[in-house]
Amino acid sequence: MQTLPVNGFDMAYLEAGSSPPLVCVHGSLCDFRIWSSVMGLLSKNHRVIAPSLRHFFPDHWDGVGDTYSIAQHVDDVIAFIEKLGIGPVDLMGHSRGGHITFRVAQRRPDLLRRLILAEPGGELDASLDPAYKPGPSPLAARIAASAEVIAKGDIDGGLAIFIDALEGPGAWKRMPATPKQLLRDNATTMIGQMRDSRPPFSKADAEAIKTPTLFIGGANTRGTPPLVLRALAANVKGSRTEMIPRATHPMFEQAPQKYCEIVLAFLAEA
Repeated sequence: MQTLPVNGFDMAYLEAGSSPPLVCVHGSLCDFRIWSSVMGLLSKNHRVIAPSLRHFFPDHWDGVGDTYSIAQHVDDVIAFIEKLGIGPVDLMGHSRGGHITFRVAQRRPDLLRRLILAEPGGELDASLDPAYKPGPSPLAARIAASAEVIAKGDIDGGLAIFIDALEGPGAWKRMPATPKQLLRDNATTMIGQMRDSRPPFSKADAEAIKTPTLFIGGANTRGTPPLVLRALAANVKGSRTEMIPRATHPMFEQAPQKYCEIVLAFLAEA
C-alpha cells in the first residue's frame, strides 16, 4: 500500500504492473481491495493503480462532517491523477465509482485516454427517463434506510438492507465472510452517502463525453443499474456496451476472466 497527499487527505492506493496506466475507482461500501480478483490479470498488460476514496478503508471514518460527496470524490480523483504525473490514463469505475469517473471525464477529458464504466451508479433525469418523477429515488430511500440503521450501531442490519435491495432477498446472509468484512469496514460511508446530493445524469451530460468509452454490465443485474447503463450508452457517441452472461452488479468478482478479456481488448485498441 502507498499513499499520495490529495486535497488535504492521504489517499491510499495499491499498484501492480507497468505502463500504460489504468486507474480503478471502487463503488459504494468498497475500497481498493475490491479489485483483487482482476488486478493480477489486468496488471500483466497495464500499470494498475487502485485508490481508496476519501473516508473508505484503510481510513476509519465516524460518519461526521460534510467531506463525503460525489463532488469531493471527483475533485480527489482529478487531483490524484494529476499528482501521479504520468500523463493521460485509462480510467475505470464501478457503480458509484462509475458515476465519479463519468464526472471526471466530463470535467477533465485531457487527463484520460479511455473510459470504462461498469454499471455506473446514479439516477436519470427527465431527458433520459420518460418515467422520471421529481423527488428522492427508490435507491436514495434504500441508502437512507441502511444509513439510519448503521448510525444506530447495527452494522450488519444496515448492510443487509442495502445489499438485499441490490442483489435480492437474503443476499447479505448468503455472502461469504471475506466480502462481508470488506463491507463492514466501509459501513459508515453509507451515512455520508445518505447526504450525497449527486446530480442525476442528463442527455447533455452523456453527449458531452468525448473520451472513447466502454460500458460493461451484468446480464442478470436487477433494478436501476441496467437502465442507467443503457440510457447513457445510447447517448455517449461512439461508445460500446458489453454484457457478461449470468453476472450481476459485482460482475468482475463473479466472472473475472471474462471481465478482463473485455477490458483488455478495449484498452488494446489504437
